[in-house]
Amino acid sequence: MPPLTPTADVHDAYPRLTDDQIALLDPAGQVRQVREGEHLFRAGERTEQFFVVLSGTVAVVEGQGDQEQVVQVHGPHSFLGELGVLEGQTAFLSAVVRTPGEVLAVGSAALRDLLSREPALGDVILRAYLLRRTMLAGAGTGFRIIGSAFSSDTRRLLEFAARNRLPHRWFDLEKNTEAEALLTRLGIAPQETPIVVWNDHRVLRNPSNAALARVIGLRAGTAAEAVCDLVVVGAGPGGLAAAVYGASEGLSTVVLDAVATGGQAGTSSRIENYLGFPAGISGMELAERAVVQANRFGARIDVPAEAAGLEQRDGNSVVRLADGGTVTAANIVVATGARYRRLTAPGVERFRGLGVHYAATVWEARTCRLDPVAVVGGGNSAGQAALFMARESPAVHLLVRGDDLEHSMSRYLIDRIERHSRIHVRPHTEVREVTGEDRVESLVVEDNRTREQQTLAVRALFVFIGARPATSWLADAVTLDRRGFIPTGQDVVHLTADLWNPLARAPLALETGLPGVFAVGDVRSGSVKRVASAVGEGAMAVRLAHEHLGEVGPPAVR
Repeated sequence: MPPLTPTADVHDAYPRLTDDQIALLDPAGQVRQVREGEHLFRAGERTEQFFVVLSGTVAVVEGQGDQEQVVQVHGPHSFLGELGVLEGQTAFLSAVVRTPGEVLAVGSAALRDLLSREPALGDVILRAYLLRRTMLAGAGTGFRIIGSAFSSDTRRLLEFAARNRLPHRWFDLEKNTEAEALLTRLGIAPQETPIVVWNDHRVLRNPSNAALARVIGLRAGTAAEAVCDLVVVGAGPGGLAAAVYGASEGLSTVVLDAVATGGQAGTSSRIENYLGFPAGISGMELAERAVVQANRFGARIDVPAEAAGLEQRDGNSVVRLADGGTVTAANIVVATGARYRRLTAPGVERFRGLGVHYAATVWEARTCRLDPVAVVGGGNSAGQAALFMARESPAVHLLVRGDDLEHSMSRYLIDRIERHSRIHVRPHTEVREVTGEDRVESLVVEDNRTREQQTLAVRALFVFIGARPATSWLADAVTLDRRGFIPTGQDVVHLTADLWNPLARAPLALETGLPGVFAVGDVRSGSVKRVASAVGEGAMAVRLAHEHLGEVGPPAVR
């Protein structure tokens, strides 16, 4: 076998650690000899160790036998793995020793602890891991989804994989010639799709999101009958902030989210006005950093785990889950945020996931690179999406229903959009129809003043048209305002006064109509719809939760 050249360090994705950095890792790990052909980890197995190559070479490969393909090569001072090492996920690739030598092996828990104490080293490793995950996605590496573009279950699986930033490749049953060959080899009829092929041999037939999550390691197991100090419902910026501060302050903390960590912010290509990140940060990176922090402090994050109801029993709050389980806690932080409203024009639902998207990240952009696209909306998310897509798209049409962008978008975004030659702002414009054969090919748009219509040739439509609160699961448990958001503090005291008499106090600042139930971020009535505000409220809610815990004590059942 010819010698392999170590992968070049592209944009800090494959850095070489210095002797000083390896010295920081050394006390937490163990040096061991490795032989040619030895597997350091295998695809489909949980990655519980972080490896630094001290001598020799290690190839990271996809597939096995005759189908094996080398994805990366690591030489001395290079380190293996990607985000799964820090987040407890199973490996998407295998690592095989090609030249004998030595490696330093550090347990993933010890690594998380060390990186929190050595932020400079942590930034090197985390940045590399984030970039590697993105590069894996762009290369179509990972598990395979085989199914029809017109199947709602296929679209569900694709959306779940994209929102959770999972490397995968889609084989379109109607268009991909490899799909038929794969199905024949696996002995599966087309009508039995969609399927997920994991690690080349394991087949999941139309799995639920929860089943796929368990295979990948997103969800360790059922949360049925769990009892803790703090339950956070929603894993957007506010919920993740509550998880980090709650767990770091000694509260046993469980985080539930029905779809993915990151929330609405996780769908943003770049957040440029968040304190401490002068060059901006993607919603994906912000979410992943927060997840690593929360895991390090011992928070348990379950995705997908959908909250279906809330009630109070014996002085505690109980969250009912859609899968039948329950989680009981003295304190609940509701951080379920808001969801972008669906566009109702003809053709939109037909092409959802086939060119119509409600997020603009690398996962969606990969389907329409170098094509003209349209973005609907006049807020910051729409502006960020337009700028992100304009990096490669020859034309980005920003469709705004109102007069201009002034009343709903930050000035820094407006200035950049106005200067960008490939972004065309179209005020007073609404989408009337989405057309195409098997994916988006054009839009019919209308001037809402003159009713004049025209057709725009675009290959994708990104929709950011306001949001509705995700509070349907609360039913009558918590008082809502007329728009469905959750009032807190003084806004609810006159509505639920009898509940507070035993505590001899009024609701705390972020407390809802139920004692010990707090609301933060976009779901809260009157909140400032900004990431920084949500993070601040999440941290503040934990401080208030401590006050309530001091009054009522920990949950009775452990």
